[in-house]
Amino acid sequence: MSAGGGTKAIIAALGANAGIAAAKFVGFLVTGSSSMLAESVHSLADTTNQGLLLLGQKTSKRAADQEHPFGYGRDRYFYSFIVALMLFSLGSAFAIYEGVHKVGHPEPLESPIVAVIILLVAVGLEGYSFYTAIGESKKIKGDATWWGFIRQAKEPELPVVLLEDAGALLGLVLALLGVGLSVVTGNPVWDGVGTLAIGALLGVIAIILIVEMKSLLIGEGVTEAVLATIVDELAAGKVERVIHIRTQYLGPDELLVAAKLAMVPGLDTAELAMAIDDAEARVRAKVPVAKLIYLEPDLDRSLAK
Repeated sequence: MSAGGGTKAIIAALGANAGIAAAKFVGFLVTGSSSMLAESVHSLADTTNQGLLLLGQKTSKRAADQEHPFGYGRDRYFYSFIVALMLFSLGSAFAIYEGVHKVGHPEPLESPIVAVIILLVAVGLEGYSFYTAIGESKKIKGDATWWGFIRQAKEPELPVVLLEDAGALLGLVLALLGVGLSVVTGNPVWDGVGTLAIGALLGVIAIILIVEMKSLLIGEGVTEAVLATIVDELAAGKVERVIHIRTQYLGPDELLVAAKLAMVPGLDTAELAMAIDDAEARVRAKVPVAKLIYLEPDLDRSLAK
């Protein structure tokens, strides 16, 4: 569900942003608004970002090989990290640069009504993309808050699209305010102020994404609730207790579980092998993403102390 939902949200965002970027560039050429230019570059960056997310989904499906024995699942995290960097460099840094320039050297807007119409159309298109991303995210976020979903999700695409779309909608509101205040007050410096606000907004979103994607790239384990489920399933049958356990996501849909188990005394080789196989089966039944499970039987030395 997560992969399909993520793809649907990405494609919706890709189509919306491509059309919006073209319209905004036309609006900038007509009006000379720096807010429109910042938003144009923002939408162009978002369009490129969605392409990178789709590329990450495709390359992550490559089969494991000798050089990468655990596969390429983390490609999705890598390309999502690149998306965050692009949002910061092409979106935030450019908008701040353009805003500083326009505040220092304000220029009157031409045909501001054109900018307003284009921005309002963009709000509708971004709203559709955002609505799609919310709908797909609800299928997998469970009882978590939206902030908790963004922080804890192992599927990077939906949090990225959610934050991008939220930032795009807020950015459009800021652009409308900048253009509107410039027209109402007759002072074009407000257009530059709106551009600076857009840059700051994109910077905050980019930093959040950089931090989260960096964490996934380094390697995250399961949540406490999932870990408790895995331990409960392992510590059953002929397993007395879990001595030691480590988990790590090799990709959004592939979890590595490694554990050392204290077994019931007196098992022969065949019974020990069967107990390990049963433990693996129990874990996979409750946590299907646990594709790679390595279990080591051992003596419970704590009892000897």
